[in-house]
Amino acid sequence: MTEEQRRLGRRGFCGLMGGAAAVVGGVGGVGLGAGSAAAAPSDGGTGSRWVRRAEATWEALQRWFATHDGSDLYREQYPVAAGDNAYSYEWPFSQAHAAALDLTGIPAVGRRYRAELDRHDRAQQHYWSAKGSTGLPGFASYPTAPWGGGGDFFYDDNEWVGLIDLQRYLRFGDRSVVAQAEQIFDLVVSGWDDDASHAAPGGVFWTQASWSQDRNTVSNMPGALVGLSLYQLDRNRRRFDWSMRMYDWTNQHLVDPKDGLYWDHLGLDGKPEKTKWSYNQGVPVGVNVLLHRITGRRHYLDEAVRIADAATSFYGTDALDGQPVFFNSIWFRNLLLLQSVTGGSERRRQLESYAERLWTDKRDPDTGLFHFADDGSTQMIEQAGATQVFALAALPPSAYRTLL
Repeated sequence: MTEEQRRLGRRGFCGLMGGAAAVVGGVGGVGLGAGSAAAAPSDGGTGSRWVRRAEATWEALQRWFATHDGSDLYREQYPVAAGDNAYSYEWPFSQAHAAALDLTGIPAVGRRYRAELDRHDRAQQHYWSAKGSTGLPGFASYPTAPWGGGGDFFYDDNEWVGLIDLQRYLRFGDRSVVAQAEQIFDLVVSGWDDDASHAAPGGVFWTQASWSQDRNTVSNMPGALVGLSLYQLDRNRRRFDWSMRMYDWTNQHLVDPKDGLYWDHLGLDGKPEKTKWSYNQGVPVGVNVLLHRITGRRHYLDEAVRIADAATSFYGTDALDGQPVFFNSIWFRNLLLLQSVTGGSERRRQLESYAERLWTDKRDPDTGLFHFADDGSTQMIEQAGATQVFALAALPPSAYRTLL
């Protein structure tokens, strides 16, 4: 398994995305298809169109990827290929888990998905491991016994679950899930680089695996988002201070001075890998929104707007479609969080335009699956990401404050 495969869902997404130009983006980049549909008129987001699409995409996820073996886990891709593992890795599973949570927020149908969310909460624990390399528990990259042999810890994998826990608390007041988010934040802090001999010392490593020593935007900014969300609940100053360390380190070392957007990671040699993924722009938007809420300082809200506008300009109307759908779902989640503070409807319209192109250009109406690869296969994480996109489009604006 290469680092790039792990980062994008553990399969050959470089070929899927059509090369580096597609994933880097930029105005004038390649869209979902030459005939990408224009944005349909907004129906307020809670209309039946987005609800139907979210439910249909979820149903296809269950039909083609669920294992039905009592584990409530999923396969990594469809069709299943020779040599595939029995189950998906944790990062794809977490995005199916997030999709279940998003469905619960849709007023017309949300109640019926509470059982699905509970089922995913239980299955998520199949990845839990008592101890990683820093001595703290967390989620391994593959299911643990009896479902599998476990795997290395990735700090971003754990952060996504922590954010699911905190969104569940914000939506339903379920305090029982907060303790797990607290454990995850402690794990993330334990991944801080404290070796002063390194170039640009500091930052949270991406993984505990021995084959990578990168410090990533995606291991630091989501960590800050978890910590700040917890701070809003308990005012634990340690969490705020660590969140600011992650935020400040990332801003110092992983921001392109030309456009203010975020690169992917920094190696121990101090050299940045300069790909600009959409989720690495979205999460900093969310972090700045929370900092504005906590401190009341207008600077942070202005920064959130600046990043959102700069990224929108960078990707252009269609180049965003060259990013993985499961990165774009995170990007739009944070744009809606921003809209919960700024008001207006611009960010929602961006989401609806993308969602319309996604449905029109990438969905197989015979199977309900979304295809991005030339070989016609679908990764489970792609179907989960598409479910999130449509579920987010179906949410009422009153729900945006609970997004992370």
